[in-house]
Amino acid sequence: MKNSRSNKELLLKLKTGDRIAFYNIYERYCKRLYGFVFRYIKVEAEAEEIVQEVFVKIWESREKLDTFSSFESFIFTIAYNSSISQLRKKLSEKKYLEYLGSIQTVQSSPKVIDELQYKELDGKLKSLLNKLTPRQKEIFKLSREDGFSHEEIAKQLDISVNTVKKHMVNTLSFLKKHLDNGLTTSVLFCVFFLP
Repeated sequence: MKNSRSNKELLLKLKTGDRIAFYNIYERYCKRLYGFVFRYIKVEAEAEEIVQEVFVKIWESREKLDTFSSFESFIFTIAYNSSISQLRKKLSEKKYLEYLGSIQTVQSSPKVIDELQYKELDGKLKSLLNKLTPRQKEIFKLSREDGFSHEEIAKQLDISVNTVKKHMVNTLSFLKKHLDNGLTTSVLFCVFFLP
């Protein structure tokens, strides 16, 4: 049965905490509010939630309700503001997720690129090392792979430190000349192969 009492009558009762008056207002507006909110939100569950929030706000602020102004305008304004707030929240969540995705991409891409470039550089290096004289190859291996100092290599091979240095200078010069001159390759070359 439809309640024929005016909004003003119901609101006066609602202000005193009358739950029946609140229920009557709910029955009067819930479907229209839902339709209004759904036009913005497009998700049934979220639209229902917003409508519930609107009525919770009305109940919580019942004592402050203005019975002389348009209640309809008031309730639809609350619904509109809640809908816009929900849309902004969804938009910021989407932007945040996109931001997280972009950070992840930015952080993981260089690793992949560096790995590929390192493997490529390592492959080229091995190919070039095979073109060195046996002595140059031996000194380079002792220096770069085994980590020996020039003095230790000289002692082990029974040659002078200057001879070791000369072989290393010639080897590194040969390698750098035959590797790509790109910035990344140069940086990797310096990091991995220079003293």
